[in-house]
Amino acid sequence: MKRAILVLEDGTVFEGIGFGAGGEAFGEVVFNTSITGYQEIITDPSYCGQIVTMTYPLIGNYGVNEEDIESARPFLSGFVVKELSAIYSNWRATQTLDEYLKKYNIVGIQGIDTRALTRHLRLQGAMQGVISSEDFNLEALVKKVKESPHLVGVDLVKDVTCKEPYDWDGGLRTTDYGRYNVIVLDCGVKYNILRNLAKAGCKVRVVSATTTAEEILKLKPDGVLLSNGPGDPAAVTYVIKTATNLIGKIPIFGICLGHQMLGLALGGKTFKLKFGHHGGNHPVKDLKTGRVAITSQNHGFNVDIPSIPRKDIIMTYVNLYDNTAEGLECKKLKLFSVQYHPEAGPGPHDAEYLFGKFTEIMKKNAQKD
Repeated sequence: MKRAILVLEDGTVFEGIGFGAGGEAFGEVVFNTSITGYQEIITDPSYCGQIVTMTYPLIGNYGVNEEDIESARPFLSGFVVKELSAIYSNWRATQTLDEYLKKYNIVGIQGIDTRALTRHLRLQGAMQGVISSEDFNLEALVKKVKESPHLVGVDLVKDVTCKEPYDWDGGLRTTDYGRYNVIVLDCGVKYNILRNLAKAGCKVRVVSATTTAEEILKLKPDGVLLSNGPGDPAAVTYVIKTATNLIGKIPIFGICLGHQMLGLALGGKTFKLKFGHHGGNHPVKDLKTGRVAITSQNHGFNVDIPSIPRKDIIMTYVNLYDNTAEGLECKKLKLFSVQYHPEAGPGPHDAEYLFGKFTEIMKKNAQKD
């Protein structure tokens, strides 16, 4: 066992035991309230630049497998748990969580009071921190934390987007399927979004976030999905420009960061939440039907819907925890978006129907043409 400490920018210190890779890891410290799904959380590109704390006390008990990953590798900066299970038991598991984090050089810490850390972050807000297993000089660590890159104003999408376009076969072993051709603008897309698009009858091609609207339209897609991703949406100006130039020309579905990009492309503003929404238990109300869905969420920014100048843009969903906006829609422009994750991974499947809604919009648009 090796000593490790977690130090926050306000000087708060938590002492524990290191696991995974050794060294130092800097990032914004956030907490996730999901009970299971740590592997999906670790491989969600939206956590790039963040240190993730799991509120559930025992993590690693079912190991890591090759099927439940949500991207090619983990992008988060560090991982914090109360207790790392000494053993794992699952018929699909191929290695321990400790081994997996070592493989990808992710620094972890266990043995700290995650309840106290979570309460501190809820009261004070998400803040920069460092996990260190080599430097224990508190004054020096606090200084380094304060000087480390923060999320606001930083483009993290460039670090997680694909380098080359690729076709997603949906596990069907062929690209000859799907009624609707969908281009996914990869800002850090989760594989489960691609799986759900394929299941809904879409032929999916994933392209880099730097792809322009002109290049996308040349591919003659039936629709475009703006994916989830990490960090401050306002910093990713090239995606905002692409979304602006696509609006009104083709059906668009935005998820999480993609939702925020649409809000900015429509002339609105975004703002940073105090400690963000990260977990699989967020109740969201459909403002049209009154129905409530339990949703999976992972974001630190939100769209200020009233700041959007167009009057035909409506807010479609609201978070019942804090009344923040969870979706927008404009039927005239053939677009809609949600702040939460309908693909889950981990989390409930209450909102999977939204992929079917997207195909219906593409179907009606094709009939008009």
